Amino acid sequence: MHIAVIGCGNIGGALIHGWAKSEQVTLTIADKNEALLASFREKYSSVITTTDNVTAVKGADIVVVVVKPWLMPTVLEEIKTAVDMKKQIIVSDAANFTTEKVEEILGKGNICYVIPNIAAEFGASMSFIAKGANTTDDALAKVDALYSLCGDTLIVAENLVGPGMMMASCGIAYVMRYIRAQMEGGCEMGFYPDQAKQIALQTMQGAVSLLKETGWHPEAAIDKVTTPGGVTIKGLNELDHSGFNSAVIRSLKAGLK
Repeated sequence: MHIAVIGCGNIGGALIHGWAKSEQVTLTIADKNEALLASFREKYSSVITTTDNVTAVKGADIVVVVVKPWLMPTVLEEIKTAVDMKKQIIVSDAANFTTEKVEEILGKGNICYVIPNIAAEFGASMSFIAKGANTTDDALAKVDALYSLCGDTLIVAENLVGPGMMMASCGIAYVMRYIRAQMEGGCEMGFYPDQAKQIALQTMQGAVSLLKETGWHPEAAIDKVTTPGGVTIKGLNELDHSGFNSAVIRSLKAGLK
């Protein structure tokens, strides 16, 4: 597949890094920042770069637009005369810029709305994919296969992409904040910062691996390390007393208001 990526910022860059490592795709990337493009050319000799969005989309099988939501109308108007809505697949990777909004500018065709996260660079993204009203199943399958190169995917109704974004894209920051808090606690108890980071990261990795390998519900795993009158239940109760569960749920819902 020949992929055109418009926008090489944090998310666009993560996707480019993820896809450039695959032999299944060829990439043309576009951005107004020539220095940023040069950094990708230096790392990936096979990647074609350009500062011209119109040039980038020509000949692409899938056009991925990864710019800020308020820039989407300008970029889509710019490439409108260059894209072939009968042959090409258009993907919006901009938060809340749905397939309907893309269709209003470019017209009917194969359009998908996808929200990945920055872990795409390492093949560990959680990407949510929704198809537009006129998108074929074949086009959806191609988009799913493309984003699967960067991690896990989940095909959902379009109204669930936003909640998915809060859980996995914004959620990755919430996980980072928990790790930071655990590190600070470790330092307070006597570990050096690097040691506290190692402990926090391995603990998180262990929890994830345990749940993935066993398929257990988190509470079943918690029961394995919680003994009557033990230290674990005391810590869990402190989290509950501080409103931990409620705070997490409220953080996930905050961006949907």
